[in-house]
Amino acid sequence: MFAASLYEKIGFESSAAVAILSIAMILIAGFLMTRITKKLRLPNVTAYILAGILIGPFGLDLIPPNIVEGMNFLPDIALSFIAFSTGEYFRFETLKKNGIGVVIITLAEAIFATIFVFILCFFVLRLSLPFSIVLAALAAATAPASTMMTIRQVHAKGSFVDTLLEVVALDDLIGLVAYSVAVSIATLRLGGTDFSLGGVLLPFLLNIGMLALGSGFGYLTMLFMKNRHSSDNRLIIAITMLFSFCGICALLETSPLLGCMAMATVYINLTEDERLFRQLNYFSPPILMIFFVRSGISFDLGALVKKSGSVGSVPLLAVGIGYFLVRIVGKYVGAFLGCQAVHTEKNVRNYLGLALIPQAGVAIGLAELGARTLGGESGKALYTIILASSVLYELIGPVCAKGALFLSGSYSEEEVETVPVPTPLPPENRDEAVYSEEAEQHYLDMAKGEEHKKKHKKRKQKKEEKKKKDRGNKKKKK
Repeated sequence: MFAASLYEKIGFESSAAVAILSIAMILIAGFLMTRITKKLRLPNVTAYILAGILIGPFGLDLIPPNIVEGMNFLPDIALSFIAFSTGEYFRFETLKKNGIGVVIITLAEAIFATIFVFILCFFVLRLSLPFSIVLAALAAATAPASTMMTIRQVHAKGSFVDTLLEVVALDDLIGLVAYSVAVSIATLRLGGTDFSLGGVLLPFLLNIGMLALGSGFGYLTMLFMKNRHSSDNRLIIAITMLFSFCGICALLETSPLLGCMAMATVYINLTEDERLFRQLNYFSPPILMIFFVRSGISFDLGALVKKSGSVGSVPLLAVGIGYFLVRIVGKYVGAFLGCQAVHTEKNVRNYLGLALIPQAGVAIGLAELGARTLGGESGKALYTIILASSVLYELIGPVCAKGALFLSGSYSEEEVETVPVPTPLPPENRDEAVYSEEAEQHYLDMAKGEEHKKKHKKRKQKKEEKKKKDRGNKKKKK
């Protein structure tokens, strides 16, 4: 309420002015917090959530409640961008190469995390069944962005990294299926309806339909991109397709995550066009920042020390700590047993679970959708626990992931220090932004140049070998 009275005192009567200034404040707060967390080597997601708490009702209270409520559409859009960027890693060639092994590992770590959290919530803490089911399902999801950031930071490579990337990509797919089934069961229980196979299968089949529709959107995107378009038009087409699909999902009250993953998967496998994903990655940061900062603003710190009667008699702080610890154990045990079942290398089996700890974007987006479904105190409690644990996961997750990469031999400190620095940009491009097309094209040309040199070297070696053979044949004839 302080924010509303502050704007009234200043004399801002225009609702448009208040909304615009609030968005500007959210962006500024998120950016400034990253300057602090960067020095502490913490991920940006942590900075955004902390910035939201700071300017929210439990901090400076600078954002009016009606502005926060007016952004209810943001989780759907944020999930669309996150899912689309994850779909890039579903390369059919890579999945064929590793076969069923990666699927078994992913199923094992996701299922064990889900089962462990459900046992804790329902049997140990005696929480309500709908709440326990949905919270347990959310335990399956991980944060692909945090894992990717850590891998790129240390320039890790090898069989461990290949397995990790595939598991992380499949993980959110399995998490969404688990979430869909859990929400279906929870809705039936809350509505007083007895459990029925049809009630569970209907939302599941709806998600399968969204998967097919998303694949169709991916094919359409490929057709629209076939013609030579400028970079601006390519971006407009991609965002139009994403927003259109997201709107259809909102209309049908289902998550856009699975369909957007399918859209990206179809597109990347048909076109191999990685440039579109880079363009969207340059566009999406402000949207994702607003989403995460808004999540921090909505975070109810006071609820952590209260008992939620609709959920159970245990304070949410105890539930949150239990969820945080038990999910880590479930992920590690599941990954270990899954790797053992498919006979992976020892370094993959022992350390893969450590790299699966991060949890943020997908889980937070699904938690907000789940909060809408559960409603009331149960919905608020679910969102509070996921948001609080996500901050902790993002604090220790990247550290654990980096440790796993090091212990598995995927990189060494010496390699990180001696990684070759790319050749500087030409003088005319030195003032360009890092994400500019000119800079991007420059590095692509460099890569092509190196490839051309290698091919030329191979051709030269083949010619020399042929000459030697010809000389040998001539000697034999003589």
